[in-house]
Amino acid sequence: MTLTIDINSDLGEGYGIWQMGDDARMLDLVSSANVACGFHAGDPQTILTTVRAAAARGVAIGAHISYPDRVGFGRRPMDLSQAELCADAIYQIGALQGICTAAGTRLRYVKPHGALYNTIAINARQGAAVIEAICAVDPDLILMGLAGAPILRQAAEAGLATVAEAFADRAYAPTGQLVSRREPGAVLHDPEMIARRMLRLATEGVIEAIDGSPLRLHADSICVHGDSPDAVSVAARIRAVLQIGGVSIRSFTEVSA
Repeated sequence: MTLTIDINSDLGEGYGIWQMGDDARMLDLVSSANVACGFHAGDPQTILTTVRAAAARGVAIGAHISYPDRVGFGRRPMDLSQAELCADAIYQIGALQGICTAAGTRLRYVKPHGALYNTIAINARQGAAVIEAICAVDPDLILMGLAGAPILRQAAEAGLATVAEAFADRAYAPTGQLVSRREPGAVLHDPEMIARRMLRLATEGVIEAIDGSPLRLHADSICVHGDSPDAVSVAARIRAVLQIGGVSIRSFTEVSA
């Protein structure tokens, strides 16, 4: 059986004259695009341009929803009520769904961003708010979450399809959690080393934790952060090494279709 894995990236995060990342080049390398929805980044024209470019390349599109935190780029935790968080998520998913329709494509999945992603991985109350929002807008949407985190089981129990994600350019604690960006060594930069790690993950289901111990991890998708200065070179090397190693790059939305 041919091994397949998805490569995704966070895109559409420019705002007005402020540009972030090289979306066009990343879209030539990834199979799924997590598109900002305006709450942490992204203005309407940038979002629409990104969605159109993704659709033209056959790249699957996901809603990259966030806490309402443009100043902190969505990386600051917020203690919102369940009703407020659910409404925020519905608003963002609905906005991107409309943009997808206007671009002649459709929204396929939801991936929370930053602090929201990390919080719902283990916080069942906030996780329930996001799950409720997805089910209210379109229960056929897939929820992408951290591989091994309780949110994936919680969403599956609510009837949602889920996809487990690993991060190419982030270090892992032995527990399976991401090392905080505040800690040294949390963000990885060497394209060759990152690519070798991802090949081992795709073929063996193992990734080396920050202390050198082997961590077993099942992942359907690999994320390369589009806002990193070396994002394009990292994504290109991952794609090349995976394909040389016999791993096919394919969106999980195709596999689940």
